Amino acid sequence: MAASMTDQFLANNKRYAAGEAVHGSAHPGRQRIQPARRVAVVACMDARLDVEDLLGLQTGDAHIIRNAGGVVGDDAIRCLVISHHLLDTNEIILIHHTRCGMLAFTDDLLKAGLEGDPGAEKLLGQATGRAFKSCGSCSATPSAFHAFRGAIEPLDAAPDARSMERLSWDVRRGMSSILNHPWIPTRGPDAVTVRGFVYDVDTGRLEEVSYPGPMGSIG
Repeated sequence: MAASMTDQFLANNKRYAAGEAVHGSAHPGRQRIQPARRVAVVACMDARLDVEDLLGLQTGDAHIIRNAGGVVGDDAIRCLVISHHLLDTNEIILIHHTRCGMLAFTDDLLKAGLEGDPGAEKLLGQATGRAFKSCGSCSATPSAFHAFRGAIEPLDAAPDARSMERLSWDVRRGMSSILNHPWIPTRGPDAVTVRGFVYDVDTGRLEEVSYPGPMGSIG
């Protein structure tokens, strides 16, 4: 069986992690609106991830959807439905990464800090290394920040077994959200494939997350 686009991008990633440039930045000229590689990527907004570089994508190859944490929420699903049904993508790649800020807080902690709780402000300041400035007001939106499940750790902490487990939990949750969505087909002639990874910001390497598997504890 021919290798998938995702497999080819993993091969590119090995070259990238070894120091090779695998993304060309020159403008390619006129292209079709449909992604040439029929791939959609959901990834974190972290400044240390250059998705085109680490996968060896060229301009026009893929849709790249980014947010804090690479979370598969309503807007990511909206984008993936449009990407597949209107623009012909058939492979979805999820990318989380080590040292992620989403490991360093909980939704309740951040909301309390923004609303003016002194204890939460202190904890958030300690976690981020900067003075946390409360807004002193509450809001109905965003309804969730989607912090990752599990016991929080210091911001930008070196990866260990616990943090890798927490990252894998959230990758699987994202995969499950996609694979079980009624408007994203996973069987038949129009099926999409979904694979998830954790990117190591220190080494440049991608590690695949198995699915199905554990999706986390709130403790």
